[in-house]
Amino acid sequence: MAFALLLGGAGFAAWKLEWLSGNGGSVSFGKAPASDASASAAPDAGKPSPGAPSPSATPGGDPDVLLPTGPRSDFKQTAKLDDGTVIAKARLAGAKSGFEGDVWVWTPKEYNEAKYEKSAFPVLIALPGGNGFPSNYWSDRSLGLQKAISEGVQAGTSLPFVVIMPVLNPDSKYYYDGADIPGQPKMGTWIAEDVPAFTKANFRTYKSRDGWAFMGSSSGAFVGMKTVLQYPDRFKAVIASGGEIVPDSPLWKGHQAEMDANNPEKLAKKLIDGNGPEVYINFQIGTKESGRERMTKFQQSFGKGPVKTTIRDIQNGEHNGWHYVRGMKEGSLEWISKVLKAPQPSTG
Repeated sequence: MAFALLLGGAGFAAWKLEWLSGNGGSVSFGKAPASDASASAAPDAGKPSPGAPSPSATPGGDPDVLLPTGPRSDFKQTAKLDDGTVIAKARLAGAKSGFEGDVWVWTPKEYNEAKYEKSAFPVLIALPGGNGFPSNYWSDRSLGLQKAISEGVQAGTSLPFVVIMPVLNPDSKYYYDGADIPGQPKMGTWIAEDVPAFTKANFRTYKSRDGWAFMGSSSGAFVGMKTVLQYPDRFKAVIASGGEIVPDSPLWKGHQAEMDANNPEKLAKKLIDGNGPEVYINFQIGTKESGRERMTKFQQSFGKGPVKTTIRDIQNGEHNGWHYVRGMKEGSLEWISKVLKAPQPSTG
């Protein structure tokens, strides 16, 4: 379900001017390593450039740290937060999927601090519900996702995540379950391979899955959960808010085997039977919306062994992003922060 974003009030005009200040301008994140300073933006970000730092570089002595592989993407500001951080957008031509779409990004202020310049940061890939095209509603500052993370960092309840917000679907006609449905755009490859490659091209990330997670709402919750279960060697955790449990795109008709390969129930059973690796699923559900029973059923049937599940009830919560962010502030951000790797400040 797409969430309407309604803003108003007497002070909105002045606030909006500040919010829009600098929009459309070029944005750079962090300091470019010397060997990457001349790397130019390219639509197929994610492919290493000849002048980019080696993926094996280990600044600060942590072998898990991956410097930006380059080439750097061309980011344009789309919103500015009260703490001075910005949300920016780039165009990504997926080298693996062949799909081209927009990706929004946000980094916490800690990302630019000198004491963290040799550290990697955990990545949270935020997926929207509804059409998820041509925009990603988590990039709208009014939902408060980025602010919730910043406040959580200050309170010691959240890691300073780099937030990556790609489009979820290739059009507004259908939903694609974040999967490679035969004969359709390869949205599973887009989410699981091209978007992470784009992130590694532009940001200091961790090589291991300990620095990679999803959050999503509605259909985005399904895709995030499915992808973690499908690729537990790449992603470790997900906050899944108000989502479905099984694939239900109308485009699966005639492709039962492929649909089964994207079914979280079957994927969870495979993990259980194979004894891992461990994945962490935190369901969120508002008490004023339906769907808790399917989460409870999944937890009872598959929340065992390496599949670690929790369910967070959001009191008086409805099926919308504001209430899901509230649930994250009330505990889900702290939950996911405990299972992922934190950035390490330099000691010198």
